[in-house]
Amino acid sequence: MNMRINKVWASASALVIALGLHGCGGGGGEDSTSTASQLSVNTPAQIAQASAANYDDNVNGLISGGTLKRWKDDWVTERANLGLTGKLIIFQLTAGPAGSEYIKPNGTTVFTYLSPSSEWVQTRSNGVIESQSMVPDGAQMDGLMKKYNIDPRNDMIVVAMGTGSNPNAMGQGRIWYALRYWGVDQKNLALVNGGNQWLDDTSMTPLADFQASASVAPESGTFSVKNLAVDNTQLQATVEDMLRVLPSTDANVTNDGVLIWDARSMGQYSAGQLVEFGEDSDTDTTGTQACATGYCAPANPDNYMQTFQNGGARQGHPNGTLQVQYTHFLDPLKGYSYRPKAFLEKLLNGYVTTAQDVTDGNATVAGVGFVDSSYGLLGEGNAYQPGDTLYVYCETTFRAMITGVTAAVILGKPTRFYDGAMVEWHSLTYTTDLNGDTILPSNSPWRTDLVSFFRPATSNTLVNPRTITNAYASSTNAVISADKAYKTGESVTSGGGSGGGGAPSNPCGG
Repeated sequence: MNMRINKVWASASALVIALGLHGCGGGGGEDSTSTASQLSVNTPAQIAQASAANYDDNVNGLISGGTLKRWKDDWVTERANLGLTGKLIIFQLTAGPAGSEYIKPNGTTVFTYLSPSSEWVQTRSNGVIESQSMVPDGAQMDGLMKKYNIDPRNDMIVVAMGTGSNPNAMGQGRIWYALRYWGVDQKNLALVNGGNQWLDDTSMTPLADFQASASVAPESGTFSVKNLAVDNTQLQATVEDMLRVLPSTDANVTNDGVLIWDARSMGQYSAGQLVEFGEDSDTDTTGTQACATGYCAPANPDNYMQTFQNGGARQGHPNGTLQVQYTHFLDPLKGYSYRPKAFLEKLLNGYVTTAQDVTDGNATVAGVGFVDSSYGLLGEGNAYQPGDTLYVYCETTFRAMITGVTAAVILGKPTRFYDGAMVEWHSLTYTTDLNGDTILPSNSPWRTDLVSFFRPATSNTLVNPRTITNAYASSTNAVISADKAYKTGESVTSGGGSGGGGAPSNPCGG
């Protein structure tokens, strides 16, 4: 068994070395020069934006309910102050609780639409494998522009949760990501901090500022994302990009210019070898345990299949990744709003929460912070390093939208979203599924099991089939290539593809 793995590892290592020669740019650099000349290409650093220390002072990015109230009460005046001429479009992921269902529009310049996250994802092939919950293709984005009559150059688009919850905070991030990826400027895009129940408590008057129903989608828009002459595709990281930046061993490397961040539960990161105190039952079925610190051994570490999701072939993490669960960046007592910027900055740097943080309302539990493959807390100065680009993921990059928004929208760090995420990563394995079919052949250059810590599924009967496009593809950048070509009108032959359809309402879990 070890001899076979060593032979394939040599092949995979050669691929990683070859990929490293291309650098770390989005999409792998296989696109033609004419694409680059027609679009203004932004780096992750150029896409990121830093919040003010007080979220009340933001006029894009993460805004407070008070700012949204000021805008909607007098949008004609407020839009002039922002240098805009269009509508205020508010998307809610769900309705809010009774009495605060929908942020009240005026029906002329302010509109509030119900827009679930399933509209903003799509099943697509990266050239090797078909993956769920990817960024939508150009046609689907144009369909949304038409449905909601959006002009993203002149309108202000605000994404609200409706009912504050972990899943709706994830959905906010998915909409932000799709719009920014396709070129919407940061000045035209905002996320309102906290669910409607929190806005009701802090900044809006009940009844006067909420109504029972959403605006009706007009289906009259004419705008196309082709009109946004900006290439923000480096916001997405592909399998190819991940292979470029992984270290050769499963260790925390602090001088390589990247931080690869696992937003999932500790049970999933460790393949059941450790759990985190207070983990959500929706994200880790090992459940809550009493621990002296934030992390502890599970009651039954051999029952690691409890950590599996989506019929995976294995569970674990790519080499060199660090973990801290996404839930620590939101405050459930304040409508699942983001915690203060200064505290989030400390967490990113490796800070470990204390009992005083819990008393102060900045944390829900003490003893939590970034850990590496040793499962030890790193401590301040040992996680994010100045100049790092962050690569964020979870199972389908829903939970990682919260960590990604923290990094890219609040803290202003260069950030890339591994969109296919661990459902895709754990699928790229030489193993058989429940039908007895091999997912990837042993000599496929895209076997990620060779650069990962993992424990396999205990039986192939637990492994769902995967749709392999081409196990020997020369690239995993078909989505990027297709999206660049959509904007420029060029043909693409690398098999971008799309499968349509949306993800489950909460594919990553709570």
